[in-house]
Parts: sequence; C-alpha cells; structure tokens
Amino acid sequence: MSNRELVVLGTASQAPTRTRNHNGYLLRWDGLGLLFDPGEGTQRQMTFAGVSANDVDHLCITHFHGDHCLGVPGVVHRMSSDRVRGAVHAHYPASGAKFFGHLRYAAAYDDTVQLDEHPITGDGTIARGPFGSLRAVRLEHRIEVFGYRLEEPDGRRMLPDALAELGVRGPDIGRLQREGSVRVGDRTVELAEVSEERPGQRFAFVMDTRLCDGVFELADDADMLVIESTFLDQDADLADRYRHLTAGQAARVAADCGVRCLVLTHFSQRYTDPRRFHDEAAEVFDGTIVVASDLDRIPVPPRR
Repeated sequence: MSNRELVVLGTASQAPTRTRNHNGYLLRWDGLGLLFDPGEGTQRQMTFAGVSANDVDHLCITHFHGDHCLGVPGVVHRMSSDRVRGAVHAHYPASGAKFFGHLRYAAAYDDTVQLDEHPITGDGTIARGPFGSLRAVRLEHRIEVFGYRLEEPDGRRMLPDALAELGVRGPDIGRLQREGSVRVGDRTVELAEVSEERPGQRFAFVMDTRLCDGVFELADDADMLVIESTFLDQDADLADRYRHLTAGQAARVAADCGVRCLVLTHFSQRYTDPRRFHDEAAEVFDGTIVVASDLDRIPVPPRR
C-alpha cells in the first residue's frame, strides 16, 4: 500500500445516489491523515474503506453546504467513542463558525476528543509540520469557500555514482546530508556535488467553485489535483449559474498548471455514464485522469 494515497469515501454532489455517497476524501500522507469535506454517511463509508477515526489528524471543510459537512457529527462522535489519541485540527471558513458549532454538538455525547478549531479568515498557511505546509486559498461559490493545498518542502536526492566517485560511504553519507559537507581524505565534499534538487510533492483540493484565480493557484504544479467536475461541458450554462466547474474546465486547469494526476469528482446525479467525464477531460489533458468512484484508493504519483 502506498504511504501517500487518496481514499475516496464519496463522490456525489448535492444528493447521494444508489452508487455514490455524499462527499468525503481521506488523504494519507505518510503518517498524517487529512479528512476533507465529510458529507452525510461518511462515518459508514470510513468503515467500508477500512479507515479508522484514529487516522484523522486534520478535518478540512471547504464550505458549509450540506453535501460537504453533514457527516461532521458522526465523524466527531466516532472520534470520541473511539478515544482518539492526541489533537485533531479542524479547519473551516470562519464565516461558518456557527454551523460548525451546530454540527459538532448536534447531539449529546461523551465529548472526549481534543478537537482544536482553526477558523480560516483569508488566504495563507493554516498548518505546518514535518509534512510541510497546508494552505487555504479562497474560491468563488454561492457562499464563502476555500480550497486546500498541501506542499512538501523541496529536498535533495543523493546520487550514488557521485558518492562512489568521491569516496563518500557509510556514516559519512548521513553526516553529509545533515551538515552539508564532509571531509573525505584530503578534501571536503559538498552536498551539492553528490546530490540534486528533488521537488517536494504537492496535493490540491478544489471543490464547489467557478473558474477563478484561486483554482489555478491551488493546482499549480500539483502531483495530484482533486477537483469538482459537477457538470459536463454541454451544461456549462448551468455550471456558471450555480458556480461549479465542468469536466472540460477542470481538465483545462490541469493542463495549464502542469498537474500529473487529475481526480474528477462531485458529479451531478443527472449523469449516469461516468466515462463521459473521462472522455471530455481527455480531449484537453493528456496526463493521468481518474474519474473517482466511492471507495477508490488512488496513489499519489511517485516522486519526480
């Protein structure tokens, strides 16, 4: 199993269908778990997917339409009943704080979870850690909405041939990585001589928005872009009216931004053939396209 993967818990927009639950997406990122937009039924979907309440470290809500947040009560109650260890960080638009409060305390329960709330008031970094940084960027919908972007710090990749040529081996390799240089015989070997830059990975999450600068900012050079494609291009007028995206628009964003893996989701129940979303996106984007289905597990592409 990849240690960086997206677990899809639901893919429907507005109303669930026989085959699609409300939204819900867990990003596993090494030892970190980020749960995005838990809609109604997410707790049960987590059970089907083998996802534990203890897997969630960050709860990230883009906005407070029901298909993106009505699963919060069940998830939070499950965290308490399972006695989740450590703090869980909740991120959501500050304008919806009253909704989050109602969801968090929708029913009586033994509140044991340490759920630290971090209301978002504007664009910027909202969390940092060994994983890198988590950013929020404002999008454009009928109510306030933010997308999310996880950015791993850039690093360096060691070059075995160069290490061997300059005689760097064993413990000296680790010392070189930590200190930036190491003495080998009568010369000093610098880290830059035996390594090359390795870009950090980027993950972007875009829901319920029309095209705007924020969409492109989030998607820029993303290894994986999870993005709503509520409509097909034939219904572009509806997409504009309700401030959503089409599959074609999502694919154009991916093509323009250098995305590696495009994950389409949040489908209107008016469409019955998911292949149409893939075909429409493939007309403008030649990278990896995944038309998400409930309970899919999608690996983040390997490092470049």
